[in-house]
Amino acid sequence: MIETNRPAAVPAEDEPDLLRDQFRQLLRYRRLIGAGLGVGLLGGVYLGISTADTYVATADVVLRAPTDDPFNPSLAPDKAINIGSERQVALSSSIANEAAKKLGVSAKDFAGLRAGLQVTNPPQTMVLRFTYTASSPKEAAKRANAMTDAYLLKRQESLDVTRDTMVKGYQDQRDPVAKQLDELVKQINGMPAGPARDTAYSSKTDLQSKLNTLNGNIAKLQALDMTPGRVTSAATPPGDGDGPGIPMSLALGAAVGLALGLLAAWVRLVFDPAPRSEGDVARALRAPVLGSLPRDKSAGGPLLAAGEEDPRLAEEFRQVAFRLAYDSRFADRRRLLVVAPRGSSEIAAAVAVNLAASFAETGKDVLLIEADLRTPVLASQLPTDAGGRPRQGQMPDAPAQGDSDWPDGRQLVVDAGESGAFDLIPGDRVRNVARALTSPRATRLISEADSPNSTVVVLAPPVLSYADALALVDRVDGVLVVCDPRAVHRSDLTRIRELITGAGGTVLGAVVHAPLPVEKRGRGGKSTGSSPAPAPAPAPRQQHQPLTRQPAGHDQHIQGDGTDTVALRTVRTGNR
Repeated sequence: MIETNRPAAVPAEDEPDLLRDQFRQLLRYRRLIGAGLGVGLLGGVYLGISTADTYVATADVVLRAPTDDPFNPSLAPDKAINIGSERQVALSSSIANEAAKKLGVSAKDFAGLRAGLQVTNPPQTMVLRFTYTASSPKEAAKRANAMTDAYLLKRQESLDVTRDTMVKGYQDQRDPVAKQLDELVKQINGMPAGPARDTAYSSKTDLQSKLNTLNGNIAKLQALDMTPGRVTSAATPPGDGDGPGIPMSLALGAAVGLALGLLAAWVRLVFDPAPRSEGDVARALRAPVLGSLPRDKSAGGPLLAAGEEDPRLAEEFRQVAFRLAYDSRFADRRRLLVVAPRGSSEIAAAVAVNLAASFAETGKDVLLIEADLRTPVLASQLPTDAGGRPRQGQMPDAPAQGDSDWPDGRQLVVDAGESGAFDLIPGDRVRNVARALTSPRATRLISEADSPNSTVVVLAPPVLSYADALALVDRVDGVLVVCDPRAVHRSDLTRIRELITGAGGTVLGAVVHAPLPVEKRGRGGKSTGSSPAPAPAPAPRQQHQPLTRQPAGHDQHIQGDGTDTVALRTVRTGNR
């Protein structure tokens, strides 16, 4: 007896795993990353070339406030000087005009003279740093020093004007007082002794005190040290250009371009509706990914992989079959519905056939039902034989000759080589697909899995293109989704899960595969299309008798019995 394990829910991935998975997905957008890297390298080349002949010279000036005692720390320089205002003055046109006169710059080059100057203030200092950028080292140093001298000269003139204005104001106040004092002295000299003379002496004292105060203010202003500042570091011609150089520019450009490319790839990944990894498929379906078909091996080869020289594909199908066999949700009923999301069912047909072969290899009595009644092709693509275990032919309500309903009594045996053999109920075009799929005969056929050691695999059309698969979910409740992660949207997988769950079924897992070759997608329709490729017009239907074992040497030929097919290893998948 096989022990089965009830699978746990899809484990939540931790943050490092999600980040690693996202980074691996970013590498899928190599064109965006390469484009960003190319743009960065071009920018680095431009930066290296444009700054190759650029030179920068720097001069530093320490500002001073006017003072009568430079050793008196009672007044902080930052309280007397607004360094922000001084920086704006240094960048003003008046300073540039003064420097232009000294340098002999014409009016048409005046704008260029101002454009090369940059004035900054290092934090927590009273220093103005004059930085000038020019096309030659000597010109850069010359203009930086000229700008510095012009600023100091203008600041000196501004301070002198301020002092002269204040001195003149005090003098204008002093002259009337001195004149009045002289007149009062003359009056006192001619006055006799008495109260009037005493009053005149008192007025003289007041005027003399006021005059002394005004003279003291004037003397104090005239004694101020009006030095505007000093140059602590004169500009010298730079030995090297200001640019980082071609190698450094290329390195910086490559780093910035790579960052831009990764950012563009991340934005593209965020807004990409397609699941770009098996983790995305598992999260959308809330079911594990049971297998991933090898690239270039999942399409274009034989429908049965057991006879291939490269065993990787067959081993992948065996692994999926064993994982299903040890899943209690499948092992309890042994019914499996294989569907694709939309578009082509070619890979889904290959998965259904090879899973049937893998189950047969384990000793199961496997019945493969082709419930795709719109484009049935398995009978013509598999090595079949009419002889076999007569199940369908023994059904009490099997259709009589001339009845066109499905299932019609045919049962073929598929030779899977070393894997053994399994039974095939081929599909056929009918007038009413829904009625055929929900008929009592179809229900009884699916119930074959209730027999001991039996397994039923049902192949249905794409679940988002037709409702055929949903009509079977209530009887084949275990569903396997076969999809190309790059050709289906996460919303489509979520909708498939909701539809199957709503119909009473369970998504057992998914099998992912690489994109179909271009020629196959062109013939079979794009897998991402909203509607399948139009089915070919139905051919005239052959009437089939219920199949039973024939005596040896019986000469009757039955359509689709395997005599009209080629060898197993040369059978190629068709267009679905």
